[in-house]
This record gives sequence, C-alpha cells and structure tokens, in this order.
Amino acid sequence: MEPDSWQAVLPPMLLGVGIDPGSRLVVEPLTGGVSSDIVRVETASGRVFCAKRALPKLKVKADWEAPLERNHYEVAWLRRASAISPGSAPAVIAEDRARGIALLDYLPPEDFALWKSELLAGRADPSIAGRVATVLGTIHRATLNDATAAAEFPTDDLIDALRLDPYLRFTAGRHPALSAHILKVVETTARTKMALVHGDVSPKNILIAKADGHPVLLDAETAWYGDPAFDAAFLLNHLMLKSIHLPQLNTELMRLAGVFSDLWLGHFPADLRAGLEARVAALLPCLMLARVDGKSPVEYLVPATQQRVRDIAMPLIATPVPRLAEVFAKVRPA
Repeated sequence: MEPDSWQAVLPPMLLGVGIDPGSRLVVEPLTGGVSSDIVRVETASGRVFCAKRALPKLKVKADWEAPLERNHYEVAWLRRASAISPGSAPAVIAEDRARGIALLDYLPPEDFALWKSELLAGRADPSIAGRVATVLGTIHRATLNDATAAAEFPTDDLIDALRLDPYLRFTAGRHPALSAHILKVVETTARTKMALVHGDVSPKNILIAKADGHPVLLDAETAWYGDPAFDAAFLLNHLMLKSIHLPQLNTELMRLAGVFSDLWLGHFPADLRAGLEARVAALLPCLMLARVDGKSPVEYLVPATQQRVRDIAMPLIATPVPRLAEVFAKVRPA
C-alpha cells in the first residue's frame, strides 16, 4: 500500500476522531473542480464522508501551481462559516494539515442539487439567489473589521496565486490595451481588508438542499481576509456568463443578479454600500474577460459567445461604471 494512498491516510484520521474505519474503506472518486482530489469514503459500518486532498498543480491547460496549505484555510473557513450561519458549509470531521487533506460531511445528490446544474437546466429561482445573498452577506457582516478573523486568514499569497494572478494579471497580459485598467483593479482588491472572503463563490460550489432550499457553500480553498466585493463579483460573473450562454434565460438570470446584489449589499452599513458596489462593478467585467482569456476559461462558452463576452466586458473595463445596474444593462442577447 502506498503511504500516501487514501487507504493508508484515512484510517488514522478517522480513528483520531473516534470513528472506526473497519477492515477496509470503500473509496470512490468524485468529479468536479480542478484543484483537489475528491473522493467519497464509506466505512465498513456504512458511514459516508467526503475527503479532499489539495493538488500542488491544478488540472488546467496553463501552468498553474498553488500552495497545499490552502486546504487548512478552507477548513478554517468552513468551520467559521458554519458557526456564523449554521448549515451554510459542510461539517469538518477531521484534518491532516501536513498532507493537505480534509475529511468532511458527505452531502448526497439525492438530498442536494448543484446550483450550476439547476441554472444550466433553466431552473432560475430568484429565491435561491436571495438565500445565497443572505448567507454570504451574513458571513461578510459578521467578520467586518474583525481583527481575529484577519489574523486567522493571512492568505494574501493564496488569493494572489489562485485568483488575482491567474485570472486578472494573466488576462491583463493578454490584453495590453486594457492592462493598466485591470492591474488597477487588482491593486485595489489586494489592498482592501474588510471581511472574510470565500474566494470561489460559483454556482458549481453551491449545493441547494432539496428539502428547504438552503444553500451550502463548498470549496473555500481561496479563503482570505480581504474585499467582500470579490465574492459578489465572482458570483455575479457566473450569472452574467450563463445569461450570455443561455439567451432564452437572460431575463430570469438577470433578475437573479439583481436580487442577489440588492440583498447582499443590504447586509452592510449604509456608508459602505456605494464603495462596495463600485468595486464589484469594476471587478465584474474583469472577471468576465478572465473566464474567456484567463488561465481557467469556463467550459460551456463556444467561440461566438466568448467573443460576445469580450464585446461586453472590454468597454466596461476601459471605462468603469459605479453602479451594477449599468453593468447588467450591457448583458443582453445579441
């Protein structure tokens, strides 16, 4: 047995938290994500868990490496988010920090739907966007100007390696005429320290409970104490891209974007909202362009819709607007 195989590393983790793994574990790969090896784990007694191991090199075409310590900060984010908003993240069962492994509660597909799949299937429920905004806004508000949270997540290097550099700087390098504008957004984002940020709030990382519709946020490997505008822009970007990909759902998806942004902004003190909205509005077109020309392009856009994204995003990067409604107005069927 290989010393770093799942069969070797998981039994001690389970025993360390008082769980008997039995004579042999059943380990099955799970799909999704480019940054981790993810498996379903079943003990001899039938208990089921999810195990994640951070990969040193991400599974994308471009050369993209990231520190394994991100797994520890994901665990820390999941625990803090669960304490702030119960049920908003999977329960953490155990952690092997040295190997970059987390053992989590398993959320079965018969009980939870992936929000990305729901959206791509045309099920654009605005109440779900509202619940996501409430969960995210609650976490942001609870950690606003929190020195303890800031000290717990000293992860500037991780957000840079996993988001700012591969998404924004890389894209700036591919668009010299827009480079200064994009790099200005990078600088503003990097220096803004306000709240605990998830860093990957995408529909592919949000499960929706079938029983009551509550969202569960996954994959917080880019957890960072920084600008909450990044989380909002990251999610809105996916809604924009899907509205371009599925023009027949443009009205419904744009409604979701409006519901999310209004409710999310409402969690912040009134004197912070205009600045937050302006930073989201500046980030959003940069992220749109990054998901076409960055290191991690979305898989569902074809060349024609990729160009449509460029046509929308590039003028907004060159001439930023302060209100999200002005960005949303540009995202209409061609």
